Amino acid sequence: MAPNATILGGIAGLTLEPAERDFFRSADPFGFILFARNIETPDQVRRLTADLRDAVGRDAIITVDQEGGRVQRLRGPHWTEWAAPLDQAWAGTRAMWLRYHLIGQELRAIGIDSDCAPTLDVAQDETHPFLRNRCFGTDPSEVARLGRACANGLLDAGVLPVMKHMPGHGRAVADSHHDLPRIGVSLDDLDACDFAPFRALNDLPMGMTGHMRLDVVSDRAATASPETIAVIRDRIGFDGLLMTDDITMKALSGTEAERAAAAIAAGCDLALHCNGDVAAMEPVVAAAGAMTADAQRRADAALALRKPPAPYDRAALVREFMALTGVAV
Repeated sequence: MAPNATILGGIAGLTLEPAERDFFRSADPFGFILFARNIETPDQVRRLTADLRDAVGRDAIITVDQEGGRVQRLRGPHWTEWAAPLDQAWAGTRAMWLRYHLIGQELRAIGIDSDCAPTLDVAQDETHPFLRNRCFGTDPSEVARLGRACANGLLDAGVLPVMKHMPGHGRAVADSHHDLPRIGVSLDDLDACDFAPFRALNDLPMGMTGHMRLDVVSDRAATASPETIAVIRDRIGFDGLLMTDDITMKALSGTEAERAAAAIAAGCDLALHCNGDVAAMEPVVAAAGAMTADAQRRADAALALRKPPAPYDRAALVREFMALTGVAV
């Protein structure tokens, strides 16, 4: 039987409570996402990730937002603190590969095998501050180049990258955590800029939608819009596993269960639910239902790339990164 079409993050604390374990065993989500509330020490996270996989009885994917900069759930003293990536003079492809390979090695060592990166949104003058300093730059080809290095660094560490926020959030002037951004430019402009990095990396195994509305395409948020998902699949050419951004964000309308159902109906493979207890997750799981055959095919292809990490000399890679960038790690 196919897993439920969700990635769930409603884990209250540092350990898996019995009620959470029982719920996850019954719900059988495709995977899980962790947050700072779930992270304290390496040994503790290793126990938690093992318990989550034991609850569903398989090697389920576990992801996290570890971009570096403002968005990193794992921090010192146990993990590396990374500066924000935007417009760094050092941001060559080798330095970017090193950065994300080191991140990936830290994640894989504690049982996390996916990272919600790279962020391929192209920054604009008007990009909302919640996103702008998380972008790789303002030129689509540069964003694609650095995004590829980021993705390869993670993959080489045995960690599946999740490129975001499809089909492009950079023009948003509102914060989708609170409001639905509307993007009013032409399809030609979107093609030339916003879609370009995602098209260049359309072979990656996983992607995440953004909660923005492309007025030229649809009157709904991308996550719940069949027309916008068709743009991702057909115009951008992405046939990887497509998850939503967090459906608890206020850019979306309706109940959380209605949001999950709308996303799956629109063509997303998985609904991402980040915040809420068992009572909040139950209706979302019911609304999402089992993964479709196409979603399972894409999931199998993604998981096949989840290879064991190669041995590495962390000290040597850190020295190389610092020599290339002048940034202390």
